[in-house]
Amino acid sequence: MCNDYRLKVDIDAIRKDFESINVRIRFPEGVPNLQPRDDIRITDIAPIVRASAEEPGTLELVQRRWSWPGSGGKPVYNFRSEGREFGNSATGGRCLILADGFYEFTANADPKAKRKHKWLFTMKDEPWFGIAGLWRTTPDVGEAFTMLTTEPGPDVAPYHSRQIVVLGREDSLRWLNPAEMAGEVLSAASEATLPVQQIC
Repeated sequence: MCNDYRLKVDIDAIRKDFESINVRIRFPEGVPNLQPRDDIRITDIAPIVRASAEEPGTLELVQRRWSWPGSGGKPVYNFRSEGREFGNSATGGRCLILADGFYEFTANADPKAKRKHKWLFTMKDEPWFGIAGLWRTTPDVGEAFTMLTTEPGPDVAPYHSRQIVVLGREDSLRWLNPAEMAGEVLSAASEATLPVQQIC
């Protein structure tokens, strides 16, 4: 499952894209000075967007840890979405994980090679996209987020048996609205939506 993703688009460009569809983004902790990152991995701190508790009807961007400790100490970085509904509360809820690419790994064609093949997926005709996620307050690490997964679509199926839920602009806003049923929003991307290239 996805344990590595990319964000090289700067926050100002993302804010302007939201403003172009009349959505205001708050920065309650200040505008982060983010450097382009080829690899964001489990336990890293990264930006998410969620509904603002202080100003209903607006969204806020904060930086949080990817994954919270699960049973046995294993990090919860992916979470199955099928058959579940997800609401918002003071201690957790829906969020949008900002990305412009995500990676999957497959066995190397050379059986003697230890390093796996690395594949980068992006979204066709979009400089960035959202990954459906959840944030939660935990006693161990404070607020943290995880990615939601679903059955793989045709673009990802040749590389993995599951995939993260990748959302375009319209569905990103729908996901952040708790009145929207999760099952109506969370699904695999249609064919030819996620072009892929081999990195190594």
